[in-house]
Formats: sequence, structure tokens, C-alpha cells
Amino acid sequence: MRPNPIKTRLAAGGTSYGTMAFEFFTPGLPQIATAAGAEFLLLDMEHSGISLETVKTQIALCRGLEIVPMVRVPATQYHFIARVLDAGALGVMVPMVETAEQARTIVAATRYPPAGRRGAAFGVAAHDDYRDGSVTDKIAALHERTLTICLIETATGLENVEAIAAVPGVDVCWLGHFDLTNFLGIPAQFDHPRYLDAVERIVAACRRHGKTPGFMASDLRWAREYRAHGFRMMAYSLDVILLRDALAAGLAALREG
Repeated sequence: MRPNPIKTRLAAGGTSYGTMAFEFFTPGLPQIATAAGAEFLLLDMEHSGISLETVKTQIALCRGLEIVPMVRVPATQYHFIARVLDAGALGVMVPMVETAEQARTIVAATRYPPAGRRGAAFGVAAHDDYRDGSVTDKIAALHERTLTICLIETATGLENVEAIAAVPGVDVCWLGHFDLTNFLGIPAQFDHPRYLDAVERIVAACRRHGKTPGFMASDLRWAREYRAHGFRMMAYSLDVILLRDALAAGLAALREG
């Protein structure tokens, strides 16, 4: 079964850079992202309105490529998490994680008994390539490769970030910067002292508990700034912003000259 080199690298203290997709789920997207050097493709189901079938197709299109497919699910419910993993995702991102209990529930949905409560479907789904084989070996491989990402993006989640980061099986605490400023009552004020303190609290909690801090940087300035803060897993922008900004820059240049 396909391993997840990103999980291994992050656990060893390394870095990983990829991108997110919200809109342009075309057949060529995984190949384009791979050609650009992205190490992972994070497919969004929270805001995009795409179906599980579309996600499953995108994951299948990553086969044979060096890019790691992961999915942001809409909510913490078991049926969202387990289904994208059965569809072949090598990692799952869950929004608005606020307590250690929630984090443990999320981890349980990614693990088979006795470590969790994920339902068994072996030899008939994409996660094990529809192949026969040792179920024990498959379970071990799936546990080893599945990257679990908890989004810290509410005031309550920030308050409990230490406890969330301490939960075994949580690999990444991802800063949901826009939502966090909203919940802190300082919408889009990314230079506000309360927000900057929150950034440092998330990074510090990850360091204390051996987890990886994650972030989505919409441009190169943000990428450099948050890399300096200590974020080791980073999505460089997303498809909509990349196309919009590149197109706007080109059109503006044409009109100027």
C-alpha cells in the first residue's frame, strides 16, 4: 500500500509544502500541482460544495504521482472522516476542533479497533487499492500513513490548544487564521496583538507535544513570515487565489503598457 512520506518527514521535524483546491477540480489538477513541485494537494469539502464522488476522482488522479492527496472535511462527524479515508485520502483535515474530546473522537474515526472505531471495508475500497491481503498488515499500514490535522480556528479551540496538541494521533494543529480572527472579535486584523499571541500559542503547543504547526499562506510574504514563526506544514495559496492574482497582475501590466 502507498505510504505517506509527508507524515514521516513531519514526525521527524521536517517540512512539507503543497497547495489547496477549492474550485478547479479538473482531471489535470494533480499533475499540474505535481509539476509545480507541490508535495500535497489538500481538497476542500468545507467551503467548495464538492461531492465525495468528485473528491474520490481527484484522489484517484493522484495515483502514480508523487503528490499526497488529503481532504478537508466539512465537520467532525465520523461519516465525513471515514468515508474520505476509504476513498483513498492519505490525510484528513477537520475544521473547528475545540476540545481534546473532539480531537480524540476525530482520531478514533481514523483508526480501526481497538485503537478507534473506523469501520472495516478491505479489498473493496480505494484505500487498500481494492486488493486482497493480510488485514492485519493493512490496518498497520493505514494507521502508519494517515495524517490527522486539527484546525484551531475558534477562541475555544485556542484556549484548549495545549490539550488538543497533546492527544495521541493528532499530527498537525493547523491555524485557521481568518476564522480565528472572526471568533476573537478582530476580523481580518492579522497584525492585532491578540491574533499574534494566538499564533505563538499554537506553535508553542505543537513544539511542546511534538506536533506540527500548519498554515495556508495566500502569498509569498505570508509564507515567509509564517515559516519564520515555525510553521512546518504549509499550503501555498489555493487554486482560486492563484489564478485570480496571476490573471489580475498580467492584465494590469498589459493595461499599463
